[in-house]
Amino acid sequence: MKMADITDDILSASDDDESQVVTAAEVLLKIESLWRTERLSPTLECHQSELVDCMLDQITQMNNNLRRCKKTDLRLAIHRMELERVRYVVASYLRCRLLKIERFTHYLLEKHGELDDPSLALLSPQELDYAKSYAQSIESHFNKLVLRHITHEKLAEFDAKKMSVVPNMNGYVFLKVLKDSPGVLISDQVGENADEEVDLVAGDQHLMMYSSIQELLKSGHVELI
Repeated sequence: MKMADITDDILSASDDDESQVVTAAEVLLKIESLWRTERLSPTLECHQSELVDCMLDQITQMNNNLRRCKKTDLRLAIHRMELERVRYVVASYLRCRLLKIERFTHYLLEKHGELDDPSLALLSPQELDYAKSYAQSIESHFNKLVLRHITHEKLAEFDAKKMSVVPNMNGYVFLKVLKDSPGVLISDQVGENADEEVDLVAGDQHLMMYSSIQELLKSGHVELI
């Protein structure tokens, strides 16, 4: 049972000033792809709050549609199962992002402060507010629990940089090539100046460093599996 069987609502999207029509089922496919990527990526990916908001609106409308269905309709149980599946995907995606924000709080706030293009922001406005609040809570907790009892001036200072946890961008990920990508540079991690270029062919699967395919992931040339 597909989501399109539950609701035929149409979502409007804009891309390069050209109006596009995206069905609820297509939005769900995008959310599922984002969910897989976020779970497998070693770092926080760019937020997609507009897609999430669209999906949440669809969930609300789907729920309202189900309430109007007759209780004797045999399809009702299947529709409810699909609705719960959709809710789980969205909730798991947001939970995964929240855990990463809590783990990499200071690193993400530092990166956001260096940002020149808002469209490249990793954090949504709501996530940014949460990250700032979480960082303040950590600092307040350390000050009350430990630092105020230390008499040494330098040791009593809270250093956010020392608290910063940095994601391992050189960690290895499994990926599937969606579009041919020639000349991908694989950095030498051994220190022997043996950088290598490889041609990625659509349909192939590889185990590669995340840092080598990060831009390809953003452009949709590869997906994590």
